[in-house]
Amino acid sequence: MATEHITKQFDIELETVRAKVLKMGGLVEEQIERAVEALHMGNVTIADEVIAHDHRVNGLEVSIDEDCTHIIARRQPAASDLRLVLAIIKTITDLERIGDEAEKIARMAKLIHESDRLHAPLPVDLRHAARLAVQMLGRALDAFARLDANSAMQVLRDDRDVDESFRGILRQLITFMMEDPRTISNSIEILFAAKAIERIGDHAKNMAEYVIFLVKGKDVRHTSVEEIERAVTT
Repeated sequence: MATEHITKQFDIELETVRAKVLKMGGLVEEQIERAVEALHMGNVTIADEVIAHDHRVNGLEVSIDEDCTHIIARRQPAASDLRLVLAIIKTITDLERIGDEAEKIARMAKLIHESDRLHAPLPVDLRHAARLAVQMLGRALDAFARLDANSAMQVLRDDRDVDESFRGILRQLITFMMEDPRTISNSIEILFAAKAIERIGDHAKNMAEYVIFLVKGKDVRHTSVEEIERAVTT
C-alpha cells in the first residue's frame, strides 16, 4: 500500500508539472500574438505590456525547473519518467526563449512606431509568418499534452514554411531599401522582428523533437525530416 501511495503521489507531481508547462506555453502564445498586434497596429501600449509581462514567463521557467530538480532528487525517476522530466526541462528553456523573441518583436514595434523616420511598408508575409509560427507552437504544445509523435512530426514539416516566409520577407525588405535608402533603418528593425518570428518556429521545432524523444526514446536532433519520419513510423 505504501508503494502504491508513493507511485500515485509521483504521478500527481508529474501531472502538476506538465500542467505548468502548458500554462507557460499558453502565456508565451499570448505574448507572441500581442507583440505582432503591436507591430502591425502601431500600438505602443500593447508593446509595453508585452515587455513588462516577460518576467511572468521567466518566473514560470524558474518554478518548473525547481519542480523538476526536486522530482529528480526525491524520486530518482527512470525510463519514461526520466525522459519526461528531461523533456520538460528542455521544453521550458525553449519556451523562455520564445518569450524573449516576443519581447524583441515588441521592442522593434516601439522603435518603428515611435520614430519619425520614413517607414518602410510592413511586408504582407510578416503576419502570415507569425501566424504559422504560432500554429507551430500550439501544435507542439498539443503534441506534448497528448504525447503525440505524429502531431510533433507535422511541426517539423511546418518549419519549412516559416523559413520560406522569412526568405520572402527578406527579399521584400531588400527591395524597399534599394528603392529608397531612407527606409533602411526602419527595414532593419522590421527584419529583426521577422527573424524573431523565424526563431520562434525553430524553438517550436525543438519542442516537437523533445516530444518524439519522449514518445519514441530516440534523439532526433540534427536529423533530417525524412529520417525523423522513418523513426516515428517504426
